[in-house]
Amino acid sequence: MLADIKEIATKIAPRLIEIRRHIHSHPELSGQEYQTSAYVAGVLSSYGIHAQQGVGRTGVIGDLRGNSESDRILAIRTDLDALPIQERTGLDYSSCEPGIMHACGHDVHTTVGLGTAMVLAQLGEKFTGNVRFLFQPAEEVAQGASWMVEDGALNGVSGILSLHVFPSIPAGSLGIRYGALTAAADDLEIIIIGESGHGARPHEAIDAIWIASQVITSLQQAISRTQNPLRPVVVTIGKIVGGRAPNVIADEVKLLGTVRSLHPETREALPKWIEQIVANVCHTYGAQYQVTYKQGVPGVLNDPRLTQLLEQSAREAWGSDSIIILPEPSLGAEDFSRYLEKVPGSMFRLGVGFKDQHNYPLHHPQFQIDESAIITGVVTLAYSAYKYWQKANK
Repeated sequence: MLADIKEIATKIAPRLIEIRRHIHSHPELSGQEYQTSAYVAGVLSSYGIHAQQGVGRTGVIGDLRGNSESDRILAIRTDLDALPIQERTGLDYSSCEPGIMHACGHDVHTTVGLGTAMVLAQLGEKFTGNVRFLFQPAEEVAQGASWMVEDGALNGVSGILSLHVFPSIPAGSLGIRYGALTAAADDLEIIIIGESGHGARPHEAIDAIWIASQVITSLQQAISRTQNPLRPVVVTIGKIVGGRAPNVIADEVKLLGTVRSLHPETREALPKWIEQIVANVCHTYGAQYQVTYKQGVPGVLNDPRLTQLLEQSAREAWGSDSIIILPEPSLGAEDFSRYLEKVPGSMFRLGVGFKDQHNYPLHHPQFQIDESAIITGVVTLAYSAYKYWQKANK
């Protein structure tokens, strides 16, 4: 079966390159993936796969019914959306949309999902299982997975697989991680309320900008002395809004940021910990404050059984030298975790790095991928789906 899968994947490789470049040239932002969804549905339908649009608002589901009497379904999830970044790669198929770019590799994810569907559809009666392909919108804003779940995308699903490109791993290799793959990501808003005054008489005012700077410094310093260093926490203030004029002391400053953590117990304690620090600083300098802590997505915790399935499938397909067991999780976030709250699943890292040139990181305007990695992803997922049902049908 592995030979059949590789043969089909090799034959459709030129078509997959066309698909990926089309999607790359026509990126759409989160929740606006209308043309991408229509394109995906068209490709699925051309291979006889029933496609349902409008799932999770702008998502697509493709259901492939194999030669099986089981009602259970294995899901394979990929994502559709791009980022608000101006592309600077200089590629012939660069983004046609000003200020929008597939800088996180979702064009590759979508192509791998379509390629996996195309391969399994061509196996015919040799494939004894049911697979649901989830083409999810709005991953970049961590909302699309919840939308898909609310629309019943996991109904009947017993397991789910996914992938994410990784430029620090060379194309042809895969990264496997048991346990925690990504961090929980929460949203933080802090408002510092002082009193306005003349820039020449700071002692008559309460300077919200200066106090905000003390809050930021105190948060970063406190992490190193009050948080367990073996349970990492990252607090990033990414946006500051405040002030009216150079010679007017600001009476209000808003800080917006993100909080990343790996351990549920640590995450649970963070809102109170942050508020205590803000309160202490503001009390010292006479300011008022408001702290709004909003939990975002939990971390991705890979299921051991399905992770082992991915590892075994990849080793058989590509050899042990191509498999990297990742020693550490990432503090990035992925709303794939929303599916894992409902069913067991696993996500692997697909190496897309060039071996002979500099590789820009994810979310960079010059981010590029080695397109040979697409076939690596397709074969790995298709063979994993085959082995999943091979075991399930015994």
